[in-house]
Amino acid sequence: MSDLQKAFVKARLAKLPPDIPIPEENDESSAAGRGTGTGTIEEEDFDSSSTSSASSTGTVVPSAAQNLFARPSFPRSQRKDSNDSLTWREFFAREIYIERDSDDLHVVHHAYITPPSGSGPLFVTHHGAGSSGLSFAACAVEIRKILPEAGILSLDARHHGDTTVESINGESKGPDYHLETLSRDLVAVIRGTQAQMAWDTLPDIVLVGHSLGGAVITDVAKGGELGAKLLAYAVLDVVEGSAIDALQSMDTYLSTRPTRFSSLSSAIEWHFRSRTIRNATSARVSVPSLLTEETTPSDPSRPWVWRTNLAETKSFWEDWFIGLSRKFIEAKGGKLLLLAGTDRLDKELMIAQMQGKYSLQVLPLSGHFIQEDQPAKTARFLVDFFKRNDRTPLVLPPKVGDIMASNAMEKGFGAKTGGKRA
Repeated sequence: MSDLQKAFVKARLAKLPPDIPIPEENDESSAAGRGTGTGTIEEEDFDSSSTSSASSTGTVVPSAAQNLFARPSFPRSQRKDSNDSLTWREFFAREIYIERDSDDLHVVHHAYITPPSGSGPLFVTHHGAGSSGLSFAACAVEIRKILPEAGILSLDARHHGDTTVESINGESKGPDYHLETLSRDLVAVIRGTQAQMAWDTLPDIVLVGHSLGGAVITDVAKGGELGAKLLAYAVLDVVEGSAIDALQSMDTYLSTRPTRFSSLSSAIEWHFRSRTIRNATSARVSVPSLLTEETTPSDPSRPWVWRTNLAETKSFWEDWFIGLSRKFIEAKGGKLLLLAGTDRLDKELMIAQMQGKYSLQVLPLSGHFIQEDQPAKTARFLVDFFKRNDRTPLVLPPKVGDIMASNAMEKGFGAKTGGKRA
């Protein structure tokens, strides 16, 4: 290359814009201190792939520049206590227990609540399989930042969190996870909450369900047991087609995830570093409720085990999701589908979306746990969704025809009374 050619190339290169920096994948977790802390994690328990969120594969297209699957590195100043647990008291006003007997079982339902004020709505949230009511903790705070008068009721499903089920007659039965059973539980918790809070009537309700919870709230909406008080419902990252497909890989996921942890800190770290939950604050509040410490552990070095045995739910998986798309479309009330990727839409939902039968929002930088990965954005979508479906009567200006008719009547009345008003 001649000197003239080199000078020409340098001149052209100088006019090009500088390299564009690649943004952080999750802007919401940065505010919470994205670091994973000093808690240790057993090397054999670590799974660095995003497939630990069973139905969220394919949402993010990795590149070498993004380095999505590398273990995060953080300044030492950010590591201290960053894996410490957060309590529910930092996210909800109180917890409640609702006792009921059903099918020879004594069920003590547990839920977290921040009551609505004034005429504010009540967002009722139902988590997915293996999670707990604290899966919506971070999102609940964000909802009230935008809509302070809103209330949030977040329950623990049976055999999840602090909800307990005991046999009345002492007979040992396997867990009942039928969709019909879970739907009855949800309605019972709502009615039981109304009684405990001494509400004369229920506030306007927006049902929100993630994964399995999406199937439950859709079934309740379709059943119509909440009547006119059900304003709308939102389903988070589950549709019939992709859910059924994802179930094929659940056995693999369950066989590869850790079965034990040395501490709650190590469990929080695993969820964050394996990208199961991508927001540090949400992981710190929700993960501890997923585990229980064995009194006489088989492995004393790792006494923390899963509270819910997901393998026991296997026989109910198809019952949860078959027919979900049709019920979602046909149930009364406003409808929102919030997904981590449009690849999850099945044919029936694609057609209904093009016909404008429901609202669709996508958060492509989230994993499967949308409300945990990006709680602020999820909250904004939910509040906007409520406002679009709010039935609060509006005071509208009178129509022009009504004004003219009123003026004409006044003129006629004045003529009859000699221009004097009574």
